[in-house]
Amino acid sequence: MILGIVELGITLLSLIIWVVLLCFWGQFWRSDERLDVQDKEPEKWPTVCAVIPARNEAEMLPATMRSHFLQNYPGSFAIVLVDDNSTDNTANVALNIAQELNKSQQLHIVSGEPLPDGWSGKLWAVEQGIRYAEKLTPTPDYFLLTDADIEHHKTNLRELVIKSQQEDLDLVSLMVLLRCESFWEKFLIPAFVFFFEKLYPFCWVNNPKNSTAAAAGGCILIRREALNRIGGIQVVRQALIDDCALAQAVKSPGKIWLGLTDLTCSLRPYPSLSSIWDMVARTAFTQLNYSPLLLLGTLIGMTLIYIVPPVSAIAGILTGNWLVFSLGILTWLLMAIAYFPTLKLYRCSPLLSFCLPAIAFLYTLMTLDSAWRHWRGRGGAWKGRVYPVSINTQS
Repeated sequence: MILGIVELGITLLSLIIWVVLLCFWGQFWRSDERLDVQDKEPEKWPTVCAVIPARNEAEMLPATMRSHFLQNYPGSFAIVLVDDNSTDNTANVALNIAQELNKSQQLHIVSGEPLPDGWSGKLWAVEQGIRYAEKLTPTPDYFLLTDADIEHHKTNLRELVIKSQQEDLDLVSLMVLLRCESFWEKFLIPAFVFFFEKLYPFCWVNNPKNSTAAAAGGCILIRREALNRIGGIQVVRQALIDDCALAQAVKSPGKIWLGLTDLTCSLRPYPSLSSIWDMVARTAFTQLNYSPLLLLGTLIGMTLIYIVPPVSAIAGILTGNWLVFSLGILTWLLMAIAYFPTLKLYRCSPLLSFCLPAIAFLYTLMTLDSAWRHWRGRGGAWKGRVYPVSINTQS
């Protein structure tokens, strides 16, 4: 009797949580924050400089660098690629692409300096790129902070600038479309975006009156004045999640916007379960501030939100408790409805929406593994570097 009451109570609590998430949690699940701008050109196009940190990215550059050179942007647009001690001829590949497209004058290659204490490799490369860009003529009005694996749609920069100019935004960021081709990518990658949207509801991020702030590090357009106002990239060099910390610093006195796109995309492949597992496990415990209490809370939360509904539905059938079964099925259905728009964005089968409990279970195991790696002194490895616990190793 008591066991049945406990089972009913936990199932009901899970249902209440999903009702709150769907109705009152920033409508995160709709995935409808898109870069929809009026094609009204500014009187004067601002000067933009892209800063691209690149460490052993020669394989990606033929597509991604070409997308930069082919941007349909009427204003001045320079590109600074920071070769972060690559061993695969990254700099020469970039230079060859520029020469092939007759864009050599647009490209500036900076050789990365040794990594100082207190910096992650990516942020140190970005810092060097910005320092170099600030000496260019004309001085950039905006920096486009992007990754070497991002292939930009030909109008992406134009639309980012128009968005910033029209709405007087200090920072505009896009969660680019992650690669979703292999079985494991289709099974796990959309959920990665879904969880991010739930953690940082985009409409809250885009509301100046709401303190929630976030950005996606693969594509950030930021005003130079806003970056200088907060003290530059160095203010987030030890942040646990550098892109979101940057957004928080900018939003405190300014305005930001974060949205989704299905046109600009990441080419970084994660073809196997192990590759996705390593990507998540590398930083999951870092995002919990290496706190055992936050880890325990995450495990309880993930279980209550995602695992309880299908378990309750199955247990209800086995025990003949049709109320528990009905509540479990209803909650599972609400979960699937919430996940469907993200699957639609990634052009994945809607049937995967009912797999979210299994997907969440895998992400929970990845988080546990992240903590285990940290406690064994094996966490934070990325492209040949192992960082101390105070440094964010997010790529």
